[in-house]
Amino acid sequence: MPPRPMALALLVPALVLSAGTTKPKKPATGLVRSAKEAKTIAERDTGGKAVSARRIPLNGASGGWEVDIHMPREEKGWRCIIDSDTRMVHSKTRIDQPGGKGKSEGPVRMVKGTR
Repeated sequence: MPPRPMALALLVPALVLSAGTTKPKKPATGLVRSAKEAKTIAERDTGGKAVSARRIPLNGASGGWEVDIHMPREEKGWRCIIDSDTRMVHSKTRIDQPGGKGKSEGPVRMVKGTR
């Protein structure tokens, strides 16, 4: 009888350790099918916040995505072209900050009492 409690004492920690492990997520493969996926890829590459994404023709049949990125605390943002086949940034171009006021736009003023 003495070997049995010893075996149980060794088995319990092993079960607890194995229960805590999870399988790592598989990396995404295949085509970029949604704007959300394209935005995530562009955000990861630039470090900014994706404002918009739209499908564009690129490299034949599968196409790509054009994503506008707002860069906080910077003067300009990015426009990234994401290749749907390779799931990588095809090109990046500096643009005026998307999703914000342009430099020509000032604060809105309301003048009361006029027609």
